[in-house]
Amino acid sequence: MATLDAQRDLPTPGDSYVQSFARGLQVIRSFSEKAPRQTLSEVAAATGLTRAGARRILLTLQTLGYVASDGKLFALTPRILDLGFAYLSSMPIWNRAEPVMEALVQQVQESCSAAVLDGTDIVYVLRVSTHKIMRISLGVGSRLPAWCTSMGRLLLSELDEEALRKRLDDSGIEALTRHTLTDIDTLVAKVQQARRQRWCLVNQELEEGLISIAAPIVDRSGRMVAALNISGQANRTSAKVMQDTMLPPLVEAADEISRML
Repeated sequence: MATLDAQRDLPTPGDSYVQSFARGLQVIRSFSEKAPRQTLSEVAAATGLTRAGARRILLTLQTLGYVASDGKLFALTPRILDLGFAYLSSMPIWNRAEPVMEALVQQVQESCSAAVLDGTDIVYVLRVSTHKIMRISLGVGSRLPAWCTSMGRLLLSELDEEALRKRLDDSGIEALTRHTLTDIDTLVAKVQQARRQRWCLVNQELEEGLISIAAPIVDRSGRMVAALNISGQANRTSAKVMQDTMLPPLVEAADEISRML
């Protein structure tokens, strides 16, 4: 049903809105870790399209090489990565940021990531990992909810309070661990705190045992365009130790990347 809700939230078609293109993107997004291979009926149900409409889009994507089929099941092909890498290649800053992040990982011996805000989620644009610290695998293009992540709360701090509350209302907030904050007023206060101090720490709210701390990456005008974080395990490093020992080099690395902009 989430897909159908997203479909209802799409802009009202007008002269500048290409509905068939939007539906094609819906079909692409219907494939996921839980649904890597789907039948025509499953794609139609996931997107709210008719079987005929879903079939036309799938066959178009297959002709272009973005989808493969064995005659019954459809799956995305590696060519779909071209769409994501078009974004990364249009922002060469991330190629220059990677050595800075690698040096930071060597210094703190914890994983480092960069992400941008997209709706209610953060999207990973670069990641340098040391240990596997989460149950899920993260890489370029991975998405996590903004409201319960350090990078997300920091990026949300660029919004005014009205826009922030609207974004939180749309986020499907739920308790992910026993530490997760779910009250809207409390979350607004946490985001405002991140705005004031220009960094954010989240302690085991996304996943038990996971602590992360984030600093802003800003452009020449001072506008936050991305966030940089360090994440580690609570059984190795407490939140206080992370703040005391890792925040200074994290801020320094984020400032260095910001200067590249």
